Amino acid sequence: MAANTRLPTGDVRMPDAFFVWQRFSQEVPELPVGRIVRGGTARGLDDVVAAAYDAPFPDERYKEGPRQMPALVPTRPDDPAADANRHAWDVLSVFDRPFLCAFSDGDPITRGADRLFTHAVPGAAAQDHVTIGGAGHFLQEDKGEELAAVIVAFVARTPSPST
Repeated sequence: MAANTRLPTGDVRMPDAFFVWQRFSQEVPELPVGRIVRGGTARGLDDVVAAAYDAPFPDERYKEGPRQMPALVPTRPDDPAADANRHAWDVLSVFDRPFLCAFSDGDPITRGADRLFTHAVPGAAAQDHVTIGGAGHFLQEDKGEELAAVIVAFVARTPSPST
């Protein structure tokens, strides 16, 4: 299953919104983790939930992981991470087990990327792919129950692999 992702190789330009996010992550003096998650939702987060996202990071020394994650996404064909993602696409190109896409309709970075998976992954054929309306990048925050129901239904209708 894939949801709100791209698995980029740098061979296709990422949306401008990604580069804005990447630049922000590297240049902002204090990375506001809770505010970032809030901004990636369509419904917003209440202050208690946003504070929970901030909690693991008592100061900037603890934020190098979330700060560097956007810089690790391959945006050029010669990017060091590009080959690993190309290998992943090679594996997915022959993956014939059922594969479902459940993307939101409101993520400017991953919108439309579901088509990459549905065209490339053989197991995606004949699946009931879902676009979840009214959700942003953090699909699990905006529409967690709906996403969970999609996953449960997919698992229920998917036969177990033969051994």
